[in-house]
Amino acid sequence: MIHDTGLLMDVLLLLMAAILLVPLFQALRIPAVLAYLAAGVVLGPHTPGPVVDPALPGVLAEFGVVFLLFAVGLELPLSRLRAMRRFIFGLGLLQVVATAAAIGVAAYTFGLDSNAALIVGGALAFSSTATVLKVLVERGETVARFGRVSVAVLIFQDLAVVPLLTLLPLLAGDAANLPQALAIAIAKGVAAIVGIMLLGRYVVRPVYGFVASANSPEVFTATNLFLVLAVGLLTAQVGMSMALGAFLAGLLLADTAYRHQVEADIEPFRGLLLGLFFMTVGMSLDLPFMARKAETILALTAALLIGKSVLLFALCRLSGLGTANALRVGLLLSQGGEFAFVVLSRAVGLHILDGEDGQTLTSVVALSMALTPAVGVLAHSLAEAWERRWGAEAFRVETSDVKGHVLIAGYGRVGRTVARILARHGIPYVALDLDAHRVAAMRDGGRPIYYGDATHAGVLRAAGVERARAAVVTVNRPALAEKAVEAIRRHAPHLPIITRAHDLAQFGRLKHAGASAVVPETIEASLQLAGLALRSAGVPADLVDGSLDELRKDNYGALAEGPADKARPAGGD
Repeated sequence: MIHDTGLLMDVLLLLMAAILLVPLFQALRIPAVLAYLAAGVVLGPHTPGPVVDPALPGVLAEFGVVFLLFAVGLELPLSRLRAMRRFIFGLGLLQVVATAAAIGVAAYTFGLDSNAALIVGGALAFSSTATVLKVLVERGETVARFGRVSVAVLIFQDLAVVPLLTLLPLLAGDAANLPQALAIAIAKGVAAIVGIMLLGRYVVRPVYGFVASANSPEVFTATNLFLVLAVGLLTAQVGMSMALGAFLAGLLLADTAYRHQVEADIEPFRGLLLGLFFMTVGMSLDLPFMARKAETILALTAALLIGKSVLLFALCRLSGLGTANALRVGLLLSQGGEFAFVVLSRAVGLHILDGEDGQTLTSVVALSMALTPAVGVLAHSLAEAWERRWGAEAFRVETSDVKGHVLIAGYGRVGRTVARILARHGIPYVALDLDAHRVAAMRDGGRPIYYGDATHAGVLRAAGVERARAAVVTVNRPALAEKAVEAIRRHAPHLPIITRAHDLAQFGRLKHAGASAVVPETIEASLQLAGLALRSAGVPADLVDGSLDELRKDNYGALAEGPADKARPAGGD
């Protein structure tokens, strides 16, 4: 029996706020993050109406960030993480040091003493892991190049929390032991990371194999929860964040066969607990205080967002990132982070920072986090505008005399295979891709591949779509592939468009979008396998071909009919 009815009432109020506000905001096409922030403001102590004790969601909210980092780790196998090391320990280090130094100098100039300025600079150098990843996950951009770079910087920021938290008590007392304390903290962190990786290789993976063999879904889910919390606790015990430990736990399973089931099991926990995290941020917004100090808080928030954006943009460009991706990363990571709340509150408790200054800076961090979805939309719009204007101009001159070519949208494995076959038959092609690293690598080999988005009219015109003999869309993301087909059909009504589909559902959507021919990968692969099996069994080739053609008709059915089938080749021989 539950004796604490007040606790139960707080839980009901939190759930009710989420149930009412999140669907409403999403119906209005407003990000869910802002719905949770609004719910926190409504239930916080600084607005009239019901008040929820922040201790309850505060405890659970930390687990929301923990589960989010675990999910991100699942999407980053060690091979990909090794490829990102230049951005983690290069760009990430430069960002933290340069941002902390710039903000620290500014804080000292405006009257804070050196210790307070150092802590403020370090605290505001961090970005919000939870908010940024929420935006990236909602848009499916965690695996995009700028998404991976953003994650790399956030990983280093989590690592940088350790020395900053170690600094706090030393700055409040005797700083003579500072180098020794920092060295011990870093050594403990490295030892914990190495220990976790060894534990994962020799203990966790075999245990998962044993648990999976039991064929018990509830035990499998319990194992997932135990792993996340146990590794998080281990890193917390050595002075690091639980979120970083959860990220490492995700890495342990990223290369295993259990990854997708694990991700599905933790999804409900992650979503709900992360919502509670944003509610606690909303509760921390002292609206009367912010109203009294509105001019100062708004000015500092604008300075933080603009200053970090400009600095990060410059560092990204120095690190070899393209202009559009540098814009996205700079704006997306411009806000303050959740660790700033921890650092600033401890600094106030240790009397390193004045209480009113701490409240002002906390309000700035919370407001900047609340603005992140809007800043993310701005980043997306600016980057797309840049790509439309300058991305196309970069290769318009090079392709101006190309005609009778095949336009390839997407230069992954499928696109490269198509290009090799076309080249073998002497047919020219122009390829478009949004992976800047891949484009640079392929152009070094002399291939006609260019950075550009095949859904934009300017890019298609620059690639000579009106002079092409055909278009092949091999983009792996279904929604983007459909948009590319629509854009090409709009600008070249009679051009044959050949594309691939993951399944029959996408087959129908692509045909409706205007594709002339669609190849469903799963069906074609199974038909090819069946054909090889029949030939191996001695069935005559003509009977095999007839059977496969009949099965194709049965599988494709009425979907094979559509207005796009009337498209005729334009140009070429």
